Amino acid sequence: MFLLHQYDPFWVFLLVSISIPYLAFLIPGFIAPARKGPERLTSYESGIEPKGDAWIQFQIRYYMFALVFVVFDVETIFLYPWAVSFTELGLLAFIEVIIFISILVVGLVHAWRKGALEWCQ
Repeated sequence: MFLLHQYDPFWVFLLVSISIPYLAFLIPGFIAPARKGPERLTSYESGIEPKGDAWIQFQIRYYMFALVFVVFDVETIFLYPWAVSFTELGLLAFIEVIIFISILVVGLVHAWRKGALEWCQ
C-alpha cells in the first residue's frame, strides 16, 4: 500500500524552501519605512550632487578581465581537495587532474589570444 505520510518531511522541506525567498522580500517591506522624496529619486544617495548623466558606458574589457579572473580563481580552488588526498587517490585521479589543468590552460590561452587579459589598450 502506498503510504503518503512517509513523504511529510519532503513536503515540509519543499514548503519552507519555497517560502524563504518570498519572506526575504516581504519582511523588509513591512519593517523598513517607505520615505519618498526628491533625495530618494536622485541617481546617487551619497550626499553629493550628481553631475551629468548616470548612464556612463564602461568598456567591456574590464568586465571580461574580472570574469576570467573569477573563473580561473574558482577553478583552482577545485584543486585543493585533490591535493589534500593526493596519496590515497592513485594514478587515475592524477590523470584526471592533468586533463583538468590542460582544459584550464587551453581556456587561458584562448582568453589571452582574444585579448581578455589586456587591461588597457
